[in-house]
This record gives sequence, structure tokens and C-alpha cells, in this order.
Amino acid sequence: MGKRVMLCGDLVWANEEAKQMFAGVAEIVRMDSPNRADFLAGFKPGGKYQGVEGVYRHNVSADRIGIFDKEIIDAIAGTVKWIAHNGAGYDQIDVHECKAKGIYVSNTPGAVDDATATTALYLLISSFRKFANAERSLHAGNWKRGHKAGNAQDLEDKTLAILGLGGIGLRLAEYVRPFRMRVLYHNRRPRADVPEWCEYYGPERLDEMLAQADVLSVHVPLKKETEGLVDEKMIRALKKGAVIVNTARGKVIDEAAMIRALEDGHLSSVGLDVFPNEPEVNPRLLEFPNITLLPHMGTETRDSQKKMEIRALTNVLDYFTKGKGQDVVPEMT
Repeated sequence: MGKRVMLCGDLVWANEEAKQMFAGVAEIVRMDSPNRADFLAGFKPGGKYQGVEGVYRHNVSADRIGIFDKEIIDAIAGTVKWIAHNGAGYDQIDVHECKAKGIYVSNTPGAVDDATATTALYLLISSFRKFANAERSLHAGNWKRGHKAGNAQDLEDKTLAILGLGGIGLRLAEYVRPFRMRVLYHNRRPRADVPEWCEYYGPERLDEMLAQADVLSVHVPLKKETEGLVDEKMIRALKKGAVIVNTARGKVIDEAAMIRALEDGHLSSVGLDVFPNEPEVNPRLLEFPNITLLPHMGTETRDSQKKMEIRALTNVLDYFTKGKGQDVVPEMT
């Protein structure tokens, strides 16, 4: 049997590219299991997925077979050597179990930077200017009677603090430059490849950074150690009237602490594209008129989704042809 690659979650934009990329390299197998039991059975000897070495994975596959937890990793170990996840966040894959079983995991950094940073910029602008509330007022036939100019602020000359300066955070930093915003960032270590106008604040100076921030934009990946990272202490370290923007994952923020800060006015607004229990949204958030909420729209463009599909497929192709893809997640190293 020749090499086989599985599409676990159908391609939407790059079907022709996939045929061309894997022609003469590997047979493309589509995951057609209606449920987890059928999927697991497919990897047993003689099963329909026997011999699959590389997997292209999209989160939509979880609707049928669930996340790639220990049970799935155990079932595919021995044949699958590479999981190319389509997406920057890969919290639906047990990467530690993959590492223990000798399965590499890659994601698609870079491909999501523009679209996600644009989403963060929109949330930032709307949170300061209260545009989402004004739009709801217009749609309700109330023109702008629900808008209070005293609740809105200009962006110019404000301070943006970025928690986790990766590709998305750096792109957001570039986007706010025309607004003359000062940019601070916090990583465990400073990045050598950032412009001099991005000011670094290490772990020992995190509170100092927060105290200066008019807006905190969150860009850390969701891991066990980052769950609830933006907690009561961090939120209260922000200056009164600050804004939080989150395009990372909902669970990196202590939602209850954030809501308390909105209730007592410590936070003037938030802009959220992600939530802890998607697609469910805490109904309490819907009661705040001055915040902006989006239904996880960060990469919902055809341009970005095609780039993500091709980048994930390229990681599998590189495994087959070069022995390793380029976007191995940090836990694998």
C-alpha cells in the first residue's frame, strides 16, 4: 500500500491545490465517519483508514468524531506520524499524548495573522468608540439616541498592551501605528525581531505594563497553564476604565472576574471574538450595551481560510517529501 493522507474535515477552498500537491506522493483519503466509533474502527487492521500516515485536521471534524483526545491518539498511533492542524490554536489536540506516541503536530501560524489582527483592531475601535451599540440603536430605529458621547473615547495617543506578542499581536501593533498608539508587550522573553517602538515588559514588570494600559489585547494560546491567565489580579492591575480585547481563546480570561469589572466600572468595555464555551455565550454579557461581541470571526474570510488550508496541507506534504513540516508546535520541540 502506498502513502495515504487523510482529510479530517473537508477542504473548502483548496481542493484542486490538494490534488496537485499530492499527485504521485500520497493517496488522499476523506474522513467520512459519521461518529467516533466508526472513526476508531477505521484504524483497526483491515479498516478503511489503514495506512494513513498524515492527517489534515480541521476543528469542524469534532462535530462528528470529537476532539483528538487520548482515545483517538491511542487509536491512530503506529500508523499516523503527522497531524497538520488547520488553525493557529490547537487546543482540540492532546499534543502531549501525541508527543508520547511519536506523532508530530503542526499548526498554521502566519496564515491567520492578517485576518485575526484585523478582527482585534475592529474590536478595539468599536470598544473605544461604542460603534456596536450605535449600530444596534440604528437597526432598532432609534438613530443614536442610545449613544452617549461621554462613554466613547478616541484611539489617538492611547496605550495598547499586548499579552503574547506573536504574529497576530505584532500585526495588530503595526495596525494601530497610524493612531499614534503607544505599544507595550509582554512575553516571557523579548523578541529580537520587533521594531524599537514596541516596548518590552518581562514577567517581573507585568503589573507595570498593565497599569499603563488603556487597552489590553490578549494573544496567548490556550494551554493548561494559560487557562484563566487573565484573572482578577491582572484585570484589577489595569487602569480604571481600561478595555480588554480577546481574539485568542475564551478560557484564557476569567470570565466571572471580567464581568465583575464591567459591573463596577473598572473596565469600560470589552471586545470579544471568543468565549469559554462556544457557541454558548454567557447571557450576562448580552446585557452590557457598551461592549462588542463577535461569534469567533477571526479567520472567517475566504482569503485567510484558503491560506490556512494550503499551509496545513504543505506541512503534511513536507512530512512526506522532506521528513518534517515547518510549523511544528512548541510542545513538540
